[in-house]
Amino acid sequence: MPSRHQGFPRSALKFFRDLEKNNDRTWFAAHKHIFDADVRPPMIALVSGLADELRKCAVDCVPERPEKTIYRIYRDTRFSKDKTPYKAHIAAHFQHRRLPKNSGAGFYFQISHETVAVGGGIYMPGPEQLAAVRGAIAQDHVAFRKICTGKSILKKLGKLQGDALKRPVKGFDVDHPAADLLRMKQWFFYTALDPKLAISPSLHKELAERFRLAAPLVNWINDVCVAAMQSEEPSRPKRPEPMF
Repeated sequence: MPSRHQGFPRSALKFFRDLEKNNDRTWFAAHKHIFDADVRPPMIALVSGLADELRKCAVDCVPERPEKTIYRIYRDTRFSKDKTPYKAHIAAHFQHRRLPKNSGAGFYFQISHETVAVGGGIYMPGPEQLAAVRGAIAQDHVAFRKICTGKSILKKLGKLQGDALKRPVKGFDVDHPAADLLRMKQWFFYTALDPKLAISPSLHKELAERFRLAAPLVNWINDVCVAAMQSEEPSRPKRPEPMF
Protein backbone atom coordinates (compact mmCIF):
# COMPACT_ATOMS: atom_id res chain seq x y z
CA MET A 1 0.00 0.00 0.00
CA PRO A 2 1.43 3.44 -0.94
CA SER A 3 2.35 5.77 1.89
CA ARG A 4 0.01 8.64 2.73
CA HIS A 5 0.74 11.88 0.89
CA GLN A 6 3.16 13.99 2.94
CA GLY A 7 2.29 17.35 1.41
CA PHE A 8 4.12 19.50 -1.11
CA PRO A 9 7.70 20.67 -0.52
CA ARG A 10 8.10 24.32 0.47
CA SER A 11 9.80 24.91 -2.86
CA ALA A 12 6.45 24.29 -4.59
CA LEU A 13 4.81 27.24 -2.85
CA LYS A 14 7.88 29.38 -3.50
CA PHE A 15 7.60 28.45 -7.16
CA PHE A 16 4.05 29.78 -7.35
CA ARG A 17 4.95 32.92 -5.37
CA ASP A 18 7.81 33.65 -7.76
CA LEU A 19 5.72 32.77 -10.80
CA GLU A 20 3.09 35.32 -9.82
CA LYS A 21 5.79 37.99 -9.82
CA ASN A 22 7.46 36.75 -13.01
CA ASN A 23 4.59 35.45 -15.13
CA ASP A 24 6.33 35.22 -18.50
CA ARG A 25 7.63 32.46 -20.73
CA THR A 26 11.30 33.27 -20.25
CA TRP A 27 11.13 32.94 -16.46
CA PHE A 28 8.98 29.82 -16.63
CA ALA A 29 11.34 28.08 -19.06
CA ALA A 30 14.28 28.77 -16.73
CA HIS A 31 12.40 27.39 -13.71
CA LYS A 32 10.30 24.63 -15.25
CA HIS A 33 12.57 22.04 -13.68
CA ILE A 34 11.18 23.07 -10.27
CA PHE A 35 7.63 22.55 -11.49
CA ASP A 36 8.56 19.16 -12.96
CA ALA A 37 10.30 18.01 -9.77
CA ASP A 38 8.48 19.68 -6.87
CA VAL A 39 4.95 20.48 -8.09
CA ARG A 40 3.69 17.96 -10.61
CA PRO A 41 4.88 14.68 -8.96
CA PRO A 42 3.35 15.48 -5.54
CA MET A 43 0.17 16.57 -7.33
CA ILE A 44 -0.07 13.27 -9.21
CA ALA A 45 0.44 11.38 -5.95
CA LEU A 46 -2.24 13.48 -4.27
CA VAL A 47 -4.91 13.01 -6.95
CA SER A 48 -4.17 9.28 -7.01
CA GLY A 49 -4.77 9.07 -3.27
CA LEU A 50 -7.94 11.15 -3.48
CA ALA A 51 -9.24 8.95 -6.29
CA ASP A 52 -8.96 6.01 -3.91
CA GLU A 53 -10.92 7.97 -1.31
CA LEU A 54 -13.70 8.67 -3.83
CA ARG A 55 -14.18 4.93 -4.36
CA LYS A 56 -15.78 4.95 -0.89
CA CYS A 57 -18.23 7.81 -1.42
CA ALA A 58 -18.53 8.80 -5.11
CA VAL A 59 -17.40 5.90 -7.25
CA ASP A 60 -18.76 7.43 -10.47
CA CYS A 61 -16.26 10.27 -10.09
CA VAL A 62 -13.23 7.98 -9.86
CA PRO A 63 -11.13 8.58 -13.01
CA GLU A 64 -9.48 5.83 -15.01
CA ARG A 65 -6.27 7.89 -15.00
CA PRO A 66 -6.08 10.21 -11.96
CA GLU A 67 -3.38 12.38 -13.52
CA LYS A 68 -5.91 13.43 -16.17
CA THR A 69 -7.89 15.30 -13.49
CA ILE A 70 -5.08 17.86 -13.20
CA TYR A 71 -5.57 21.13 -15.03
CA ARG A 72 -2.79 22.44 -17.26
CA ILE A 73 -0.75 25.27 -15.79
CA TYR A 74 -0.97 27.10 -19.11
CA ARG A 75 -3.74 29.69 -19.26
CA ASP A 76 -6.09 30.00 -22.23
CA THR A 77 -5.63 33.67 -23.09
CA ARG A 78 -7.51 33.72 -26.40
CA PHE A 79 -10.57 35.51 -25.06
CA SER A 80 -9.09 37.14 -21.96
CA LYS A 81 -7.76 40.63 -21.42
CA ASP A 82 -5.24 39.09 -19.01
CA LYS A 83 -2.51 37.73 -21.26
CA THR A 84 -0.26 36.30 -18.55
CA PRO A 85 0.55 32.80 -19.83
CA TYR A 86 0.53 30.75 -16.61
CA LYS A 87 -1.69 30.04 -13.62
CA ALA A 88 -0.09 30.72 -10.23
CA HIS A 89 -1.65 27.56 -8.84
CA ILE A 90 -2.25 23.92 -9.66
CA ALA A 91 -5.72 22.39 -9.52
CA ALA A 92 -7.68 19.22 -10.24
CA HIS A 93 -11.31 18.35 -10.95
CA PHE A 94 -12.94 14.94 -10.47
CA GLN A 95 -16.08 14.71 -12.59
CA HIS A 96 -18.69 12.06 -13.39
CA ARG A 97 -17.29 9.53 -15.87
CA ARG A 98 -20.53 9.07 -17.84
CA LEU A 99 -21.56 12.70 -18.18
CA PRO A 100 -20.14 15.11 -20.78
CA LYS A 101 -17.46 17.47 -19.55
CA ASN A 102 -18.76 20.18 -17.18
CA SER A 103 -22.35 18.93 -17.44
CA GLY A 104 -22.47 17.29 -14.03
CA ALA A 105 -21.25 17.79 -10.48
CA GLY A 106 -17.72 17.07 -9.33
CA PHE A 107 -14.97 17.68 -6.79
CA TYR A 108 -12.33 20.40 -7.05
CA PHE A 109 -9.23 21.50 -5.20
CA GLN A 110 -6.49 24.04 -5.80
CA ILE A 111 -3.01 24.54 -4.37
CA SER A 112 -1.12 27.83 -4.38
CA HIS A 113 1.07 30.02 -2.20
CA GLU A 114 -2.06 31.94 -1.20
CA THR A 115 -4.55 29.21 -0.37
CA VAL A 116 -5.62 25.60 -0.41
CA ALA A 117 -9.13 25.70 -1.87
CA VAL A 118 -11.54 22.79 -2.00
CA GLY A 119 -15.14 22.28 -3.01
CA GLY A 120 -17.75 20.15 -4.69
CA GLY A 121 -20.95 20.56 -6.65
CA ILE A 122 -22.04 21.81 -10.06
CA TYR A 123 -20.59 25.07 -11.35
CA MET A 124 -21.48 25.37 -15.05
CA PRO A 125 -24.69 23.43 -15.74
CA GLY A 126 -26.09 23.60 -19.24
CA PRO A 127 -29.75 24.48 -19.84
CA GLU A 128 -30.83 20.82 -19.71
CA GLN A 129 -28.98 20.12 -16.46
CA LEU A 130 -30.17 23.38 -14.92
CA ALA A 131 -33.79 22.55 -15.67
CA ALA A 132 -33.40 18.98 -14.45
CA VAL A 133 -31.82 19.98 -11.14
CA ARG A 134 -34.42 22.65 -10.50
CA GLY A 135 -37.21 20.20 -11.23
CA ALA A 136 -35.72 17.65 -8.85
CA ILE A 137 -35.27 20.24 -6.11
CA ALA A 138 -38.88 21.36 -6.48
CA GLN A 139 -40.06 17.77 -6.02
CA ASP A 140 -37.78 16.86 -3.11
CA HIS A 141 -36.52 20.11 -1.63
CA VAL A 142 -36.59 18.83 1.94
CA ALA A 143 -34.06 16.08 1.17
CA PHE A 144 -31.93 18.43 -0.91
CA ARG A 145 -31.79 21.07 1.79
CA LYS A 146 -30.94 18.42 4.37
CA ILE A 147 -27.83 17.25 2.51
CA CYS A 148 -26.64 20.85 2.23
CA THR A 149 -27.03 21.96 5.84
CA GLY A 150 -25.45 19.37 8.11
CA LYS A 151 -23.33 20.65 11.01
CA SER A 152 -20.16 19.04 9.68
CA ILE A 153 -20.77 20.46 6.21
CA LEU A 154 -21.28 23.99 7.51
CA LYS A 155 -18.16 23.69 9.65
CA LYS A 156 -15.86 22.25 7.00
CA LEU A 157 -17.32 23.59 3.74
CA GLY A 158 -19.55 26.50 4.66
CA LYS A 159 -22.95 27.33 3.21
CA LEU A 160 -24.15 26.24 -0.21
CA GLN A 161 -22.98 28.76 -2.83
CA GLY A 162 -23.90 29.75 -6.36
CA ASP A 163 -25.10 32.69 -8.44
CA ALA A 164 -28.85 33.19 -8.34
CA LEU A 165 -31.57 34.99 -10.24
CA LYS A 166 -33.12 38.00 -8.56
CA ARG A 167 -36.59 37.15 -9.84
CA PRO A 168 -38.61 33.95 -9.39
CA VAL A 169 -37.92 31.19 -11.90
CA LYS A 170 -40.49 30.85 -14.64
CA GLY A 171 -42.59 27.73 -14.26
CA PHE A 172 -42.34 27.54 -10.47
CA ASP A 173 -44.65 28.94 -7.83
CA VAL A 174 -43.41 32.25 -6.44
CA ASP A 175 -44.24 31.00 -2.94
CA HIS A 176 -42.57 27.62 -3.37
CA PRO A 177 -40.81 26.65 -0.10
CA ALA A 178 -37.60 26.11 -2.06
CA ALA A 179 -37.82 29.36 -4.04
CA ASP A 180 -34.35 30.38 -2.79
CA LEU A 181 -32.83 27.14 -4.09
CA LEU A 182 -34.73 27.26 -7.38
CA ARG A 183 -33.42 30.73 -8.21
CA MET A 184 -29.85 29.44 -8.02
CA LYS A 185 -27.95 28.79 -11.26
CA GLN A 186 -25.16 26.86 -9.52
CA TRP A 187 -25.06 24.65 -6.45
CA PHE A 188 -21.67 24.05 -4.87
CA PHE A 189 -19.55 24.16 -1.73
CA TYR A 190 -16.25 26.02 -1.77
CA THR A 191 -13.90 26.95 1.02
CA ALA A 192 -10.39 28.40 1.21
CA LEU A 193 -7.94 27.02 3.77
CA ASP A 194 -4.56 28.14 5.09
CA PRO A 195 -1.87 27.75 2.40
CA LYS A 196 0.41 26.14 5.01
CA LEU A 197 -1.82 23.08 4.75
CA ALA A 198 -0.23 22.41 1.35
CA ILE A 199 3.10 21.52 2.97
CA SER A 200 1.52 19.51 5.80
CA PRO A 201 1.11 15.72 6.01
CA SER A 202 -2.53 16.51 6.87
CA LEU A 203 -3.25 17.78 3.35
CA HIS A 204 -4.59 14.47 2.04
CA LYS A 205 -6.75 13.91 5.11
CA GLU A 206 -8.27 17.41 5.07
CA LEU A 207 -9.12 17.28 1.36
CA ALA A 208 -10.49 13.74 1.61
CA GLU A 209 -12.75 14.70 4.53
CA ARG A 210 -14.24 17.61 2.59
CA PHE A 211 -14.73 15.48 -0.51
CA ARG A 212 -16.61 12.98 1.65
CA LEU A 213 -18.84 15.72 3.06
CA ALA A 214 -19.57 17.11 -0.41
CA ALA A 215 -20.28 13.67 -1.87
CA PRO A 216 -24.03 13.53 -1.03
CA LEU A 217 -24.59 16.78 -2.95
CA VAL A 218 -22.41 15.69 -5.87
CA ASN A 219 -24.08 12.27 -6.09
CA TRP A 220 -27.59 13.73 -5.81
CA ILE A 221 -26.99 16.20 -8.65
CA ASN A 222 -25.27 13.61 -10.83
CA ASP A 223 -28.12 11.12 -10.41
CA VAL A 224 -30.49 13.82 -11.64
CA CYS A 225 -28.25 14.73 -14.58
CA VAL A 226 -27.73 11.11 -15.62
CA ALA A 227 -31.48 10.44 -15.50
CA ALA A 228 -32.12 13.55 -17.60
CA MET A 229 -29.50 12.52 -20.14
CA GLN A 230 -30.92 9.02 -20.44
CA SER A 231 -34.45 10.32 -20.95
CA GLU A 232 -33.21 12.42 -23.87
CA GLU A 233 -31.41 9.56 -25.61
CA PRO A 234 -33.42 8.16 -28.54
CA SER A 235 -34.60 4.65 -27.91
CA ARG A 236 -33.08 1.91 -30.05
CA PRO A 237 -35.53 0.74 -32.76
CA LYS A 238 -36.95 -2.70 -32.15
CA ARG A 239 -36.14 -5.52 -34.52
CA PRO A 240 -39.24 -6.28 -36.64
CA GLU A 241 -41.09 -9.50 -35.88
CA PRO A 242 -40.60 -12.23 -38.51
CA MET A 243 -43.48 -12.57 -40.95
CA PHE A 244 -43.26 -16.36 -41.07
